[in-house]
Amino acid sequence: MAPTTNLSPQMEVGVSVVAYSICSGSLVLLNKLILHRLPYPSLVITFQLCAALAFIFSAKHGGYLQVDPLKWEYVVPYLYYIVAFAMGVYCNMRSLSVSNVETVIVFRALSPCLVAMLDAIFLGREYPSNRSWAGIGLIVLGAYGYASFDEEFQTQGMSAYFWPVCYMCIISFEMAYGKKIIRSVDLKTLSGPVLYTNLLGIAPMLLFAAMGGEYTKLYNDITADEDGFVLPKGTIPLVIMGCIAGTGIGYSSWWCRDKVSATSFTIVGVMNKCLTIVLNYMIWDNHAKPQGIACLSLCLVGGSIYKQAPMSG
Repeated sequence: MAPTTNLSPQMEVGVSVVAYSICSGSLVLLNKLILHRLPYPSLVITFQLCAALAFIFSAKHGGYLQVDPLKWEYVVPYLYYIVAFAMGVYCNMRSLSVSNVETVIVFRALSPCLVAMLDAIFLGREYPSNRSWAGIGLIVLGAYGYASFDEEFQTQGMSAYFWPVCYMCIISFEMAYGKKIIRSVDLKTLSGPVLYTNLLGIAPMLLFAAMGGEYTKLYNDITADEDGFVLPKGTIPLVIMGCIAGTGIGYSSWWCRDKVSATSFTIVGVMNKCLTIVLNYMIWDNHAKPQGIACLSLCLVGGSIYKQAPMSG
C-alpha cells in the first residue's frame, strides 16, 4: 500500500514522519487563517475532502495515478473508522463546550498510554520498554504542565472531564483501528485509504455543519450585502493551499501509519500538536508564558526518548 521508493526501510519511516508532520502543521495553521475569513469550519473541511477526491479521480483518469476500485467489502471497515472519527470530532466539540482547550490537550496527551495497551493486546506489539514509558510520561507531564500554567486552566467538576475522557478513549480506538485496517484490508495503493476516508468523511462533516448552524450563517452572510457576497482579500490562495495540504495529509498520514506502530503514530500526532502550538505562539501570540513553552519542549523530549516497541514473538 505504501508508495514505491528507493529508500531504505529506516529512511522511509523518517521521511513519512516528516511528511506527515509538515502537512499536519501546515494544515492547522492554514485552516486558522482560512477560518478568520470563512468562519464555517465543517464546510471548509468538506471542501478540502472534495478537493482531495477531485485530485484522485483526475489523476486516475489522466493515467498518472493508480487507485483501488470502490468495493463494498472495502467500504465496511473504513466506514467503522469514519464512525470512530466522527465520534471523536463530536466528543472534541463537546469537550470544548464544557471545558477548555488546555484540558483537551492534557487528555489528548494521555492517549498514547491507552494506544500502547491496545497495541500490545490486539496488534501484536510488545509492551513499551521502561525507556519508552518514561518518554510517554514526559509527554503527559509536559502537557499537564502547559495546561496548568495557562490562566484558563481551572477545576470545573467532574462534568468537565466526562467528554475529554470519551474523546481520549475514542481517539485511542481510532489510532489502533486505523493500524488494523492497513493490515487487514487488501488495498494495493496508497490512494485507496485516502479515497475511502475522504469519500466517507463528507457526510459526517455536512452533518456537523448543520449541527453548528453553518448553513444558516453562510446564507445570512451571502444575503446580508446588497452588492453580493465578496470573499475577503487573499482567501482564494489560502483555500487552495489548504486543499493541497489537506490532500497531502491524507496521503502522508496513511503512509506514516503504515510504517510505524499505532502508538508511535499517536505520539507523532501529539508532538505535531505541541510544535504547532509553539509556532502559533511565535506568529500570533506575544504573551506566551515561558513556563508553558518549556513544558511543551518537555513533550518533545519525551517523544524523542520513546522507542517503538518490537513485534511480540
